[in-house]
Amino acid sequence: MTLMSGDKGISAFPESDNLFKWVGTIHGAAGTVYDDLRYKPSVEFPSGYSYNVPTVKFLMHCYHPNVDTQGNFYPDLLKGKWSALYGIRTIQSLLKEPNIDRPLNAHAAELCNNPTPSKKYMQETYTKQVCSQEP
Repeated sequence: MTLMSGDKGISAFPESDNLFKWVGTIHGAAGTVYDDLRYKPSVEFPSGYSYNVPTVKFLMHCYHPNVDTQGNFYPDLLKGKWSALYGIRTIQSLLKEPNIDRPLNAHAAELCNNPTPSKKYMQETYTKQVCSQEP
């Protein structure tokens, strides 16, 4: 229910009658290169969640060190230490503070050290993508 409230920049709802597959919106954290951007992830909860890691895939391009070019996000970047104490908010925090020790996108990881060009690139990419989806 917390995810359905939209509290703290993240909201999600079941995609259909399947309560194990959700679609949501994550707002980029203020003060980061993702500020003012909104991303749409698909989240599949495995049986045994919250002890097992959910599968997260971004439905729109998310230029981030821990998201591959197909939109797959790997929360196992928590260095194999997923636990029942973690949840979707943990995934949101990794978007704010990426794990650049094990990047899936090396170019995005390099840009983390240069926020100004990174922010410009992400704003341009995001704007093109959003505009191409409008009718």
